[in-house]
Amino acid sequence: MSLLERIQNCRRHDLARYRPFHVGTRRIGFMRHDIADELARFPSVFRVAGDRVSVAEHLDSFDYRSAAIDSVMREMRQNGLIRGWRDELFPVAERYGATPLFDLERAAVPLFGVKAYGVHLNGYVRRDGEIWLWVGRRGATRPIEPNKLDHLVAGGLPAGMKPFDNLIKEAAEEASLPKELARRARPAGALSYRMELDGCLRDDTIFVYDLELPAEFVPQNQDGEIAEFRLMPLAEVERLLAETDSFKFNVGLVIIDFLIRHGHLTPDHPAYTALALSVARKPDFPL
Repeated sequence: MSLLERIQNCRRHDLARYRPFHVGTRRIGFMRHDIADELARFPSVFRVAGDRVSVAEHLDSFDYRSAAIDSVMREMRQNGLIRGWRDELFPVAERYGATPLFDLERAAVPLFGVKAYGVHLNGYVRRDGEIWLWVGRRGATRPIEPNKLDHLVAGGLPAGMKPFDNLIKEAAEEASLPKELARRARPAGALSYRMELDGCLRDDTIFVYDLELPAEFVPQNQDGEIAEFRLMPLAEVERLLAETDSFKFNVGLVIIDFLIRHGHLTPDHPAYTALALSVARKPDFPL
């Protein structure tokens, strides 16, 4: 797998496999046809037609929608249709900053193909003028991509929390980063992708942060999500991204952006323009 293929994989999807999901006149997601057919069992909550799935019109407020949809999700969980239940709510809205329409259990978000958001931290150190990146290996019991390589800190953005506050929380839980050190992280943009994964459509935006760490800092995981950490030179990180499938599906997109921004990948690279333009490509869907 080349670096460019890794980016392209994060944008590969076929909407013909899915049915639009609406709240009123607003299209906010896409779901597999079999999931849509399953929701037809709950006509008091969902209106299912051949060309779309909609939330029932009488559920006309955030609270009504959230409660009714949550009751259906819990039944689907009992039937084995939702796995990896988190007891963590994600806000569902048309786009970032818009008023949430309802809250949804995190494990059900991919089933609806609605927008989800997360934070990723590039934690790095400098050695003799070279940049080395801290890389974590996901635990064997993680519901998504177990044992794959990941960022030093990464996590989904739950309801009621701002991105930077979430970064501080995740930094403490995942890497034992003291709050005063984590607060030095600087925003470095956002990356969006829409891709098919495990039979569902993931429509995600990642808020990217960079943090240069002291040479003596050694991360330690607290929540069991990361099995181990390694400090890698950027050349080795690039090699693993280009030659192996070691990294979690969306991490490569963020790291390639980091490699470009920090001058590791330069115009001398034969795929530089394709990589730079692909990473920064404006998506044709709401952010």
